[in-house]
Amino acid sequence: MHRIRPDQPHPLHDTAATRRIELASAARLPAHTLMQRAGLAVARLARALAPHARTIWIACGPGNNGGDGLEAAMHLHQQGLPVVVTWLGASESAPADALRSWQRAQQAGVQFTQVAPSGLGPHDLCIDALLGIGLAPGDTRPAPQGRLPALLEQLRNSTAPLLAVDLPTGLQGDTGQYAPGFAPHSDAGNGAERHTLALLTLKPGLFTGAGRDAAGSVWLDDLGCDTSAEPHSAWLSGPPAAQARTHASHKGSYGDVAVIGGEGLQARGMGMTGAALLAASAALHAGAGRVLVALLGGSTLELDVLQPELMFRHIDVLPMAQLTVVCGCGGGEAVRAVLPRVLALAQRLVLDADALNAVATDTALQQALAARARQGKGTALTPHPLEAARLLGTDTGTVQAHRLVAAEKLAARFGCVVVLKGSGSVIAMPGQSSAINPTGNARLATAGTGDVLAGLIGARWAAGMDPLRAATEAVYAHGRAADLWPAGQVLTARALARGVRHGDERVFLRPSQPLAART
Repeated sequence: MHRIRPDQPHPLHDTAATRRIELASAARLPAHTLMQRAGLAVARLARALAPHARTIWIACGPGNNGGDGLEAAMHLHQQGLPVVVTWLGASESAPADALRSWQRAQQAGVQFTQVAPSGLGPHDLCIDALLGIGLAPGDTRPAPQGRLPALLEQLRNSTAPLLAVDLPTGLQGDTGQYAPGFAPHSDAGNGAERHTLALLTLKPGLFTGAGRDAAGSVWLDDLGCDTSAEPHSAWLSGPPAAQARTHASHKGSYGDVAVIGGEGLQARGMGMTGAALLAASAALHAGAGRVLVALLGGSTLELDVLQPELMFRHIDVLPMAQLTVVCGCGGGEAVRAVLPRVLALAQRLVLDADALNAVATDTALQQALAARARQGKGTALTPHPLEAARLLGTDTGTVQAHRLVAAEKLAARFGCVVVLKGSGSVIAMPGQSSAINPTGNARLATAGTGDVLAGLIGARWAAGMDPLRAATEAVYAHGRAADLWPAGQVLTARALARGVRHGDERVFLRPSQPLAART
């Protein structure tokens, strides 16, 4: 068993693959072996998380997930820990393995109760063994009935740490979204620690959509089974390799990035120059050899005095075939007029924000975008869920309902790399396994951080990475910077742009540090 940390990649298996692994493993082992192993794993983690718990309450469902909880209860009771179990099953209808674990718990003297123990708090532990992967993908069953909803609310509302067995109840392992009727009443939570012990495999839904908040810290125990024979459905991406720069290099060794966007005030009375400058700053600080900026819509800026390294150009003089182009950041309506030329000429193109919205409403631009793959030109799209919905001709709810599928559909439609942003950003490319990014947090929920990401992708691509790797590493570094940001300090897009370094963890400038101590 080990805790999943964002320091190495991990294969992710969907529900169908996990069930195949479970069936194949069970067929090779004596009856009840997998449940015994699962229950022992749950008990070990429970004891490690709460060795001095006053009460350990295990809510067990009627199926095999509940059987895992019953088996864990037996072990914890035998080890002298104060265990109380609420079981929703019945001896006449329980699956064979779950029935056997119930009998073992009964024989061991485990205490059973119909309701949650009173007074549970931070010095106790709650274990959610209600459903696990018992909800099939796309399950449309009615909202939960009987005693389950009340038990589930008691688990969620308790201030005791919560350990979910395999999956938090109601969370769908393939999508990271709650099944109908299972979503919590509030997204805020109660501040209690949350943990999930994934059994056999890691499920994609633990790391994207609502999954990250629901699962908390994720642990994995493969129960001694070989899962390598079953194809994975995606990867949890890991950190980029360090990129050492050779002495015998120069600015041309790391490529040129051109940022096209930043509609000026003259266009519509709304200036968005800052978006383009943020993307350019990110590319600059991520190691691009040169960064060119072409502002749109009447912007007349010729020098950024805080970043004199940026080179301002009129779009008509940009040699786009020789550059990595980042287009759309703050481009407003002005970007629509230049997109046909950008799509036709740029060999390496990152499309963001207003460029994506323009493509979504223009059939000719969509055709030009799709044609790029046939012409051997590379493209990366960086939509948030609403922009992805516009490009797919659907709504945000549909995109969020299955983020992996949405990203893969978009990648297939336009033959490009897609970064579907959000909690657990998804990176997809036709013919490749998709990746889910494990880094990042709510500090990124502020204006301009998406522009920074576009610039980071552009810099890595310009330096010679293939577009999928450039996108995956940039998303990881972008989120990791937010994870490492000092607690209690607001993270702005400008600080983020200057804080993410090429191929290495960044060191942020703390305002309280003397100048000599800054790096």
